[in-house]
Amino acid sequence: MRIFDPHIHMTSRTTDDYEAMHAAGVRAVVEPSFWLGQPRTSPASFFDYFDSLLGWEPFRAAQHGITHHCTLALNPKEANDPRCTPVLDALPRYLVKDSVVAVGEIGYDSMTPAEDTALAAQLQLAADHGLPALVHTPHRDKAAGLRRTLDVLRESALTPERVVLDHLNETTVGEAADSGCWLGFSVYPDTKMDPERMVRILRLHGTDRVMVNSAADWGHSDPLKTRQVGEAMLAAGFGDDAVDKVLWRNPVAFYAQSGRLDLGPTPPPGALHEGNSILRGGE
Repeated sequence: MRIFDPHIHMTSRTTDDYEAMHAAGVRAVVEPSFWLGQPRTSPASFFDYFDSLLGWEPFRAAQHGITHHCTLALNPKEANDPRCTPVLDALPRYLVKDSVVAVGEIGYDSMTPAEDTALAAQLQLAADHGLPALVHTPHRDKAAGLRRTLDVLRESALTPERVVLDHLNETTVGEAADSGCWLGFSVYPDTKMDPERMVRILRLHGTDRVMVNSAADWGHSDPLKTRQVGEAMLAAGFGDDAVDKVLWRNPVAFYAQSGRLDLGPTPPPGALHEGNSILRGGE
């Protein structure tokens, strides 16, 4: 089983996670920029973070045989903080980088006017840079949040096939599917989706334009949930081809729209990144 996790926050994970993911079949990931967990106090904090997603994290992933790409954006939660919004002006110099395969996460958290502005601006940046967009649908008021998201998308320069609507569930999948956008599902230990619910959705809606991710971060999450979905699909009677489509070919097709997706062989372990290795205490 080969797995491409299209939404995972590896900055928050350990090398043990990388080892376990590789053993489970994960060979590629996309890491969207997201909230730190506490308020950032200046745009400079974002820039160091973006640089790590473009440099150190791809190196760390490669040491475990996993290719790493990223999506960059001002996330919805921090779009409400005036200290952070200057990031929008600096994003163009980051969106031209080779390993950036989409603009994201963008979308809604609390559905404020500031979030409206940031979403529209970043959809335009995606269009200007020929990139798809990873759109975060809110965790609260999901149906209303999806409708508001779709209203903004219809006014944007991006076509639906260049947008993935993430964090969907049973209450939003129907309307999201009707929009023509890609469908993203985050599978968590206790919240969001679980493997069995994901299988039921796949039975109802099929495997076209569907991507399953772990969205694993610093909270209670599990980077092996993608593998568990694949196993649940097989147990439910889906064939190997359907599993491969959901867990590999679909995310490849979506992010390949950037023209930057490179799934070639990773460098051999033991290399250095700017003079540093992932090893500590050795020669």
